[in-house]
Amino acid sequence: MDYELSDEQQQIREEVRRFAENEIRPVAKEYDREEKAPLDLIEKGAEMGLTGAQIPIEYGGAGYDTLDVALVVEELYAADPGIGGSILGTAFGSEAIIAFGSDDQKERWLPDLAAGDAICGSAISEPHAGSDVASISTRAEKDGDEWVINGNKMWITNGSIGDFFVVLCKTDPDAEGRYNGFSQIVVESDRDGFESDKITGKMGIRASDTAELIFDDVRVPEENLVGTRGAGFLQQMQFFDETRTQVAAQGVGIAKGAAERALEYAQEREQFGKPIGDFQAIQHKLADMHTEAEAARQLTYKSAWSVDHKDEQLTMLASMAKEYASRIAVRNANECVQIHGGSGYVDDFDAERLYRDAKITQIYEGTTEIQKNIIARELQGKGM
Repeated sequence: MDYELSDEQQQIREEVRRFAENEIRPVAKEYDREEKAPLDLIEKGAEMGLTGAQIPIEYGGAGYDTLDVALVVEELYAADPGIGGSILGTAFGSEAIIAFGSDDQKERWLPDLAAGDAICGSAISEPHAGSDVASISTRAEKDGDEWVINGNKMWITNGSIGDFFVVLCKTDPDAEGRYNGFSQIVVESDRDGFESDKITGKMGIRASDTAELIFDDVRVPEENLVGTRGAGFLQQMQFFDETRTQVAAQGVGIAKGAAERALEYAQEREQFGKPIGDFQAIQHKLADMHTEAEAARQLTYKSAWSVDHKDEQLTMLASMAKEYASRIAVRNANECVQIHGGSGYVDDFDAERLYRDAKITQIYEGTTEIQKNIIARELQGKGM
């Protein structure tokens, strides 16, 4: 197996790392405190092609594969998860349009996303439906040549700043089978009956916009249906291997950021007449943090490679990577605070912010418990 990144991938990593260090880290505390979306940094990220990283070149994107995107995610999240997620998440939901959208839909929506001129979101979760996606109740009924949508979506990334959303709806409530009868429909945020309510007071990733969406007789044209009517749930499931791999990369980035900051602090902070990094207790923490971050990185890279090469172990690897990397992110962030001591408990240093940010990686795109269920299911050869 070749573990060496290509020259192009090395260049991508270095450029993104410089951007993250120079543009993101100096202002991360400000955006976290104010819980505001970093629109100016999104614009700068767009100039580097980061807002359209996974969008095909023919629509103005960078056309990166899954491993390329994972490298970008890692570097941005090592600097600041909230801002990094905001930049990369501007095209969240476009996967459905890329994979299942018509040529007209791709030409209509993808170029603006790639250029950073538009922001989209994926609207799946509801107040009562998180892990159990098939229990969503948002309805879309056909009325002539329009869809009429009613319902609520919860915890939606870009919810109060998005220009449009790919919304998972129940379009055929009488369809047989628990996973049938769902469709994905694009809803523009300027439609009558659409409202968003920004969610504040989040534990972490506060720079990343999150909101509740309300659909009250929202009408959209029938051509906003993405792909085949009734196949929305199965379409959505095809993205989880990719999106969970990217959450694993988020975890790797946080684990890396925490390990680097802990090492830096341990070399600077002195107690009993010498740097605390000279004490074996701290040395063991640093050794574990860097070792486990590297283990999470290799598992994530393998999962990314498997997405790009359609490996048969893909689903299990994606869940393994997501579960493990998120666990190490939380563990390293915790140890980073511990090494900083009292200084890690206030926002003078990045340690406490990474500690708060890390936890979400164990929740979204499928909780830790769901990932373990999937791994066990795949090991036993059982279907969905």
